[in-house]
Amino acid sequence: MNKFIQTIQNIFKIEELRDRILFTLGILIIVRIGAHITLPGVNVEVLQAAMKSDANNLFGLFDLFVGGAFSNAAIFALGIMPYITSSIIFQLAGVVIPEIQKIQKEGEEGRRKINQWTRMLTVVIAILQGWGVSIKLASQQGAMGMPVVSDPGFLFAISTMVLLAAGTVLMMWLGEQITERGIGNGISLIIMIGIVARLPQALINEWNTVVAGTRVWPIELVIFVLLVFIIASIVLVTQGARRIPVQYAKRQVGKKVFGGTTQYIPLRVNTAGVMPIIFAQSLMFIPSTFASFFPESEFFNNIARLFSHDSYFYALVYGMMIIFFTYFYTAIVFNPKEIADNMKKQGGFIPGIRPGLPTSEYIDAVLTRITLPGSFFLAIIAVLPTFVTNIFGIDYNFAQFFGGTSILIMVGVALDTLQQVESHLLMRHYDGFMKSGKIRGRAGVGGF
Repeated sequence: MNKFIQTIQNIFKIEELRDRILFTLGILIIVRIGAHITLPGVNVEVLQAAMKSDANNLFGLFDLFVGGAFSNAAIFALGIMPYITSSIIFQLAGVVIPEIQKIQKEGEEGRRKINQWTRMLTVVIAILQGWGVSIKLASQQGAMGMPVVSDPGFLFAISTMVLLAAGTVLMMWLGEQITERGIGNGISLIIMIGIVARLPQALINEWNTVVAGTRVWPIELVIFVLLVFIIASIVLVTQGARRIPVQYAKRQVGKKVFGGTTQYIPLRVNTAGVMPIIFAQSLMFIPSTFASFFPESEFFNNIARLFSHDSYFYALVYGMMIIFFTYFYTAIVFNPKEIADNMKKQGGFIPGIRPGLPTSEYIDAVLTRITLPGSFFLAIIAVLPTFVTNIFGIDYNFAQFFGGTSILIMVGVALDTLQQVESHLLMRHYDGFMKSGKIRGRAGVGGF
């Protein structure tokens, strides 16, 4: 405990690190304020009552990522999601479109082009999603048929589209400012703070459940021990990697000798990060979202119950889809052939493996083997809220912190931010949070 307090004191002794942390906190406060500034013409109380039925569909998932801004009809209701969607589109396009793939390999100049195109596509997506949000708000009604929007029409649609698109662009800029002038990955931190914002209310509801006598203290203690165990497991798997040794041959340039050293290629157990869960969850919510448009139909009501978050059928299909998307996304973000070619150009080789195609096949085989337990772990973490809800009777808002995207994003972003703080401390010869070695951080949520 004393070491932890000393580390915190060291953080604020370093002026640059202190300024970065305070700057980051200031930006995150602005993000949370924007999540409570309501769009003109929207009755928030009526909207929140109408949104209760959307907790188990795509709108509920979207609201989770934007920290409740969607259910508040706030100017930040779209959050940073249009930017992430745009980034994923260009990631996938780089695999299937040779021209974009060529630009991606042009170094810093290519990255600038892709980033500019990503921002432009973000604005287009935000405008289209803003139009969809304006239609949904205008069509919703609360109790006694009270409309959410008092005066729906052309002006309301235009103002909603402009404000939501502007909110997304502002959040995108704020995220970039955190990355450049703050601490951690800005986009990831904005998503994380939206998820964490729901935690206090979830804990209060859980406390009220125990106080009311609905659940006894021993069971509650078991629940929190389980939560700690899950977080520890996620940290272990997130940090887990298979290191492949690479030997570089010695070569002489003038009077200097280069090479002759051994480096390692770290192949992560969970290379795909949280993206397989996001892909699978988005698809799994489609049936219930579609069924919500036909509330009077018994057939669609049965489909909605089948794909409800507390259904074991939902958990089975959800888990299988996550395993598939883990391999799919890993194949997109990690190219063994490209790594083997770069190693060959630099005079590197894996001991016992010939350079070129055999090296590529070896890396691919190792990656395939270690991705299998990683994919099963992701599937188990993703379906845990379903089992926790059914076994312990926990409210789903709190159960979401036992698995799925919420806990994975929070742990991944926390590790990445902690790693950057650790680097600043060690660079100035202070002790970090760890007794030995550095924390291996992640690039961000899904690589963003």
